[in-house]
Amino acid sequence: MERYVGTVSRGIRAPIIRQGDDIAAIVTSSVLTAAKAEGFTIRDRDVIAVTEAVVGRAQGNYASTEQIAADVKAKFPEGHIGLIFPILSRNRFAICLRGIAKGVKKITLMLSFPSDEVGNHLFDDETLDDADVDPYRDVLDEKKYRELFGYVKHPFTGVDYVEYYKQLIAESGCECEVIFANDCRAILDYTKQVIHCDIHTRFRTRKKLLKAGAQKVIGLDEILTESVNGSGYNEKYGLLGSNKATEDTVKLFPRDCMPVVLRIQKEILEATGKHVEVMIYGDGAFRDPVGKIWELADPVVSPAYTEGLVGQPNEVKLKYLADNDFADLSGEALKDAISDYIRKKDADLVGKMVSEGTTPRRLTDLIGSLCDLTSGSGDKGTPIILVQGYFDNLTAE
Repeated sequence: MERYVGTVSRGIRAPIIRQGDDIAAIVTSSVLTAAKAEGFTIRDRDVIAVTEAVVGRAQGNYASTEQIAADVKAKFPEGHIGLIFPILSRNRFAICLRGIAKGVKKITLMLSFPSDEVGNHLFDDETLDDADVDPYRDVLDEKKYRELFGYVKHPFTGVDYVEYYKQLIAESGCECEVIFANDCRAILDYTKQVIHCDIHTRFRTRKKLLKAGAQKVIGLDEILTESVNGSGYNEKYGLLGSNKATEDTVKLFPRDCMPVVLRIQKEILEATGKHVEVMIYGDGAFRDPVGKIWELADPVVSPAYTEGLVGQPNEVKLKYLADNDFADLSGEALKDAISDYIRKKDADLVGKMVSEGTTPRRLTDLIGSLCDLTSGSGDKGTPIILVQGYFDNLTAE
C-alpha cells in the first residue's frame, strides 16, 4: 500500500539520567515503551539517536575547575599564557575559563571580532563597517575597542562577554588583559605560550602559531586528555565539547561511545527483529537568523554511530527531473516516470546533474542536526530521538 508520510522525527522521553546508569538499557527500554504506548512500530533502518549529554552523564565524565587548573599549571609552569579564540558562551566556555585562570598567573585574552567561531557576536557587523577597522590586520586593545564599539550586550543572553570573561579571570586570582584580533599570530607579540580555544579551525591555528615562532601551543583538545587527580577525561577531544555542570564543574564530551551504540542496536534487534541504526549526537549545524549562531560548538556532530550511517545521501532532485527529463508529463504519468528513475538510479550520484541541489553533507551531520532540533536544549525531557523513514524515497510503500 502506498505510504503518505515520509520522514518522522520523534522525541522519546526518558528518565533523568544519573552517573552510573546503564544508558544502553535505558535507551532501549524507553524506545520500546514509547512504541507500545504511542502505537508505532519499529522498522528496519530506523535511526535511534541519543544526545551526548546523557551519555557523558551516565559515564560520570566530569571535571572540576581545580582539576583543569592542575593540568594547565603542569603544562604552563611559566604562568603567562595567551588564550585565544574562545567562543562566547556561559555554558560552553565560562567554567573552562575559570579553571584555566586558576592554573596561571596572567592571561592575555584574545577575542576574535565581530563574532566568535560559531557566530556569537560581540557587536553587529554593520558597526564594524563604520569603524574604519581592518578586521584581518588590525589589533585592538580594550580601550580602543570600547571607543569604537562601546558596551554591547548579547541580544539573547544579555551578557557583555568582554566584561564577563574579564570578571571570571579576576575572580580566579589571575591577572588579565584583553585584546581583539583575527590573526592568531597577533598573540605572539604578548606571549609565546598559547592555548587556542577554536574548535573547527584548531589544526590550522596550531600550525600557523608554531611556524610563526610560538614556544608552546596547545588546544582545548589537549587539556584533560587523561585523568588528572581523579577527573574525567576525553583522550581525543579534551575540553572540547564540554558543558557547564555546576559553577565549578564541567561535563566532558563522552568517550568510549561505540560500545554504547552497538549494544543498543543489538538489544533492539533481539527485542523486535529489526535492524536499526544508532548514533550519539551533539550540536547540529543550523544558523539562527536573529542571533546568528551556527551551533556546532562540539568538535563533531556525532562521536559514534553504526555502520549504516556512514556516507552521505544518494538522492536525485525531483524538481530537476520534473522540469527537464519529464517536462512533458504530469499527474500519475509524471509520478510513475520519476519513481521508475529512482528505482534505477546510479549507486553513486556524486557529480551528476540530477543530484544538483540535494544536500551534500554526511548522513550523521544531517540526521544529528535534525535530532538536535527535535530534542532542543531545555526542558522537553527527550534526550532520545527516533527518526523513521529517513532512508525512504518516493517509491517506498
